[in-house]
Amino acid sequence: MVWQAGQLLHNGKYEILEVLGRGGFGLTYKARHRQLIMEVVIKTPDILQKRDTEYEDYVRQFEAEGRKLAKFSQTPHAHIVRISDFFTEGQVPCLVMDFIQGQTLMERVKTQGKLSEAECLKYIRQIGSALEAVHQAGMVHRDAHPGNIMIQPNGNAILIDFGIAKEIIPAGSSSTDYAANPSFAPYEQVYKGSKANRQPSVDIYALAASFYYAVTGQKPTPSMERRLDNRPLTSPKKINPNLSDHLNKAITLGMALEKENRPQSMSDWLQQLELPPPPVPKQYRQEIVNPPQPRNEPKVAETKAPVNPKPSENSLQYPFDSRLFCRLIPLNPKPSDNSLQKKLKALPWGWLIGVFLVYGAIGYILAANSARWEVWAWAVAWAGALAWAGALAVAVAWAVAGAWAVAWAVAVELDKKNFSSFAIFLILAVTNLSGLASGWLLGFLMHSKG
Repeated sequence: MVWQAGQLLHNGKYEILEVLGRGGFGLTYKARHRQLIMEVVIKTPDILQKRDTEYEDYVRQFEAEGRKLAKFSQTPHAHIVRISDFFTEGQVPCLVMDFIQGQTLMERVKTQGKLSEAECLKYIRQIGSALEAVHQAGMVHRDAHPGNIMIQPNGNAILIDFGIAKEIIPAGSSSTDYAANPSFAPYEQVYKGSKANRQPSVDIYALAASFYYAVTGQKPTPSMERRLDNRPLTSPKKINPNLSDHLNKAITLGMALEKENRPQSMSDWLQQLELPPPPVPKQYRQEIVNPPQPRNEPKVAETKAPVNPKPSENSLQYPFDSRLFCRLIPLNPKPSDNSLQKKLKALPWGWLIGVFLVYGAIGYILAANSARWEVWAWAVAWAGALAWAGALAVAVAWAVAGAWAVAWAVAVELDKKNFSSFAIFLILAVTNLSGLASGWLLGFLMHSKG
């Protein structure tokens, strides 16, 4: 018999209020917890089916799954109805769960029509996360259709009414009669005793079909008709043109007729619901480079700046971090940025030209007179020769002294511009020798025959 309103169960702890529904071997009651004064749902095998040959198998599996669900509820999920108690009343196992206020997703669509994409996506993601937890615990819901998805007044979706032992059906019922919601069940689920009933792909199909219903306002083509009558599944985007392409693809993928063609895990299917991020505009792309760092300076990250960055109204364009300094590298460095060119521009060219000319004159004098020394040595008396040589030496000495004075001025200028001592020595040496050699060569060529 079916318990009537007022029936007390579990030593008066619960009071039956009404029958909520029945199907196959299952029977669902609305009851009240008399001590806590709160409404609950009690699910039991339908004792009216006790004479059926499959009834004992159903009861054994109901008890096994009921205890498993009660253990699972010890760490409750925010979007799964909580199992609060499990007891036996007159040899009838009873599973007690919370009563969820609100309306089912099926009722919501019937009263409001198709829902917005954003609202549907919120509910499906929540129920998808619930089914992920169920699958990770080694269980399958097997009845995740819109009638078992409760929408609370706060907008949260709750998965209710696990399809306990749902593959065991009365012997007097056909397999097609068994599926109370054929539009939301994959065709392999309606086969009696099918092991595919306990695969996550069953829940994936049901949730994808629930998404289809919520976003279109229409039930999808039943899987058995698609299988036996070769009826195609109407694309949800054809019914709701505003549906995003990636969600249209995700729904049809989750409702693939053959389970092998669906995603093999709930997490894989949920990833299909995510819109891929748009590409980054070219002007915002940055290239990270790593130039060699000076030995005594802290290492810094070099960042290539955008070609045409827009000026920012906020003076603090980049967040400051004491651990990281960013330096912008110009795309086209000017020639003046070259350190060698800077050094060449810094040279005192006027003074260097003066040094070159003075030493050139000394070289010229020495070359011009060296050709006549031999003749004068024989033709002039020793006293006259010595007098002439002394005069020449005095003239050369004065020239050299002037050259060194100019060279000293050049050295002072180079030192003011931060040239090293070695660099100053090289610059003066090259200038002196090149001037001396050039003057000597010029004098030799002009007086070698005279």
